[in-house]
Amino acid sequence: MLKSGSTGLAGYRYAHSITQKLLESFSLASQGSANSPGVQRRPSQNAVSFFNVGHHRLPTGKRVPIMQPDHLVDVREMMSQAEGQQRDLIRSIECLPASGHLTSLDQDLLMLKATSMATMNCLNDCFHILQLQHASQQKGSLPAGTTISWLEPKISLANHFKNGAAQNFPAEINKPASVREEQSIAEPCQLTREPEEINPDEELEDICDDKEDDLGAVEEQRSVILHLLSQLKLGMDLTRVVLPTFILEKRSLLEMYADFMSHPDLFVAITNGGSPEERMIRFVEYYLTSFHEGRKGAIAKKPYNPIIGETFHCSWRMPKSDVATDAGTNSSAHSPSEQVTLPKDPEGQAEPDYYTVKFVAEQVSHHPPVSGFYAECVERKMCVNAHVWTKSKFLGMSIGVTMVGEGVLHLLEHGEEYTFSLPCAYARSILTVPWVELGGKVNINCAKTGYSASINFHTKPFYGGKLHRVTGEVKQNMTNTVVCRVQGEWNSVLEFTYSNGETKYVDLTKLSVTRKRVRPLEKQGPFESRRLWQHVTESLRDGDIDKATEHKRALEERQRNEERLRAETETPWCTKYFLKDGDGWLYHKPLWKTVSAAQTQQTDSN
Repeated sequence: MLKSGSTGLAGYRYAHSITQKLLESFSLASQGSANSPGVQRRPSQNAVSFFNVGHHRLPTGKRVPIMQPDHLVDVREMMSQAEGQQRDLIRSIECLPASGHLTSLDQDLLMLKATSMATMNCLNDCFHILQLQHASQQKGSLPAGTTISWLEPKISLANHFKNGAAQNFPAEINKPASVREEQSIAEPCQLTREPEEINPDEELEDICDDKEDDLGAVEEQRSVILHLLSQLKLGMDLTRVVLPTFILEKRSLLEMYADFMSHPDLFVAITNGGSPEERMIRFVEYYLTSFHEGRKGAIAKKPYNPIIGETFHCSWRMPKSDVATDAGTNSSAHSPSEQVTLPKDPEGQAEPDYYTVKFVAEQVSHHPPVSGFYAECVERKMCVNAHVWTKSKFLGMSIGVTMVGEGVLHLLEHGEEYTFSLPCAYARSILTVPWVELGGKVNINCAKTGYSASINFHTKPFYGGKLHRVTGEVKQNMTNTVVCRVQGEWNSVLEFTYSNGETKYVDLTKLSVTRKRVRPLEKQGPFESRRLWQHVTESLRDGDIDKATEHKRALEERQRNEERLRAETETPWCTKYFLKDGDGWLYHKPLWKTVSAAQTQQTDSN
């Protein structure tokens, strides 16, 4: 171990020297020109020898014999020595026994292995940019002072290994028909992008119950996780990193957002609150109960990254008698000025004895990955519109996901809008039994009523403390009066204490869950989540990780090809259900437009 430690220290000293040299090189390359003394060529050097840096190579057709300046030669020699010592360090760690006092799976050694590899990768990236910049200046195609950067990783982690081993996919002719179908679906913008009206009567109660409690695949593929960790560095953005298939949930991220609505009775009950204070408290109660059912089991797994243009539709039905009303007043009785009659069913059918909540989600952007989702209950004249940009980062022994964006709940009967944000999520203990934790502060605010809520999701401290703890308070901003406090665990029991001294307990494990209603696969469009990912999901259910990986890769490859084609033809992406609105996205036909049109129609008729 002393040998590996001294090797690592020497490697890092070399890396520090290389960094200084690279900074000097960047300065010379940016300020110099093809005729300056700093970029004179040595006759004995050519571009081919210098572009042999790890996996960073230019296409064969672009390799031209351009001579390199002396400072790049020195850097290349130092990097070669550092790469050799870094390889010795990795080899020393991997040669340690698998058990005993000091093993090859020691977390500190794994971190040393990962950070040393990440350091060399970053240095190679910098050197690669310098080479491109110098070559372009020599050809006269780039003005002096211009900096070259990259938009895509030059090599995908998925191309290095297939669940831990090098992968060679079969020829196109030998691929399963389902894979060829995934790759051959027409470019989305060539399909109809007209919004589709989904008939809730075509939807059936969902019978899928894919709990993610199986640790078998995680334990079997532990070497893959270790290999993946060695490719990452602290703080690295994982948005563009292709993760191994066995860590995936059997659902898309868009469907996960829908599962946050699994208590639609609590959602509809918000507008039944008899006062602004009660409506804010009811929204906080609904908000805090949504995360527990959004998770599928205790094991932290990752939902599928939605393909751009992917959509998900579903709905919920609940008896009207199951929805809580205001204890003091009949919340459904409004003054004549507040009543709005929506267009009646053309067939004149009797009003159903249940409420319907409809949901639609769409992946509106790929880079950055942004999802828009919208839900409405027409009978109660309420809807919610949200957009979320998921940013994931590697944090050593955990992965953090920041949910950038906001949602707005509209209670049209009261003319109120509630803006809210989402907490961060963390996958902890990724080397052992991965589990999910929420963290961060979120705010809920209603500008019209002056009520707001501040909620803190507490991450577990290093020593002691409880898991999944949450605290919050609801206050009236004008008087700064706290009207309700909440504490407990977001996946267990919540305690609400009101200003009058009363206390209410909500046991999330005993709350009834309303199953969503989804159209059968044969009635879904090719870009609806379940149909789009059906072959990946079926393979995961069968435990065939290799086959699932192949189907997943086919979908991602098709998406990259389509994105490349749009870039080459300068064709913008056309969304189907959501429209860009400033920094956010709005559903194309929100309920507030329908209600506004109905009000105008009633006014004209009177």
